[in-house]
Amino acid sequence: MSLHTLPEAILLDMDDTILSAYGEPEKAWKVVAAEFDTALSGLPAAALADAVSGFGRRFWSDRDMHKHWRLNLEEARRRIVAGALAELAEAGHAVPDAGLAAAIADRYTSYRRERMHLFPGTVETLDQLRQAGVKLALITNGAAHTQRAKVERFDLLRWFDHIQIEGEAGFGKPEERAYRHALESLDVTAGKTWMIGDNLEWEVEVPQRLGMRGIWCDAYGQGLPADSTIRPDKIIHRLPDLLSEIAA
Repeated sequence: MSLHTLPEAILLDMDDTILSAYGEPEKAWKVVAAEFDTALSGLPAAALADAVSGFGRRFWSDRDMHKHWRLNLEEARRRIVAGALAELAEAGHAVPDAGLAAAIADRYTSYRRERMHLFPGTVETLDQLRQAGVKLALITNGAAHTQRAKVERFDLLRWFDHIQIEGEAGFGKPEERAYRHALESLDVTAGKTWMIGDNLEWEVEVPQRLGMRGIWCDAYGQGLPADSTIRPDKIIHRLPDLLSEIAA
């Protein structure tokens, strides 16, 4: 199937594909750390932000940790802040007590929630896809209450024929059954379907292996990693890019 014509169905990721949720964590941690500057026992807010960002990258890079803790982001963030502070203390820095560490982590959670928003052009693009008769499914990992709250907050039900949340379904990406279940729910074949999302493994590599086209959404302009062996069928930066290129 050509990428210059619309498919029968599209499977869409949610976070950092159609809405800004978790991208650029380093910037968010700097803002939050600065809010606690006067309570950090002399520890510079920038040093805290850098330490938490580094610990967080290592924490989430562990596949087993990621699979377990993405279902409890609030507690995961508390562990990340506590871990970063422990490393700073070991290096000889004065650090705040555990109570403040939890408060910092919880503030990060609320900060992210406050600033969550649909990317520009998302509403119009989803409207156009619906009008064109494309079947749409939303496939998102994460806890049931967290992800369902986003679906309701942004009124996503009106666009999707099928919404699949890991915490509700009992399975998630990159398990093959997550994609197969969505295809079955839409009554479509892999060869007539595109998968779009920001995770190269989850939204490109595995869907391609199953016969779908994998489109990578590089929402924050990071570019394809130089060492990546995964090759998306197309790279977009925002959902509207999909239709503008097809129309051209």
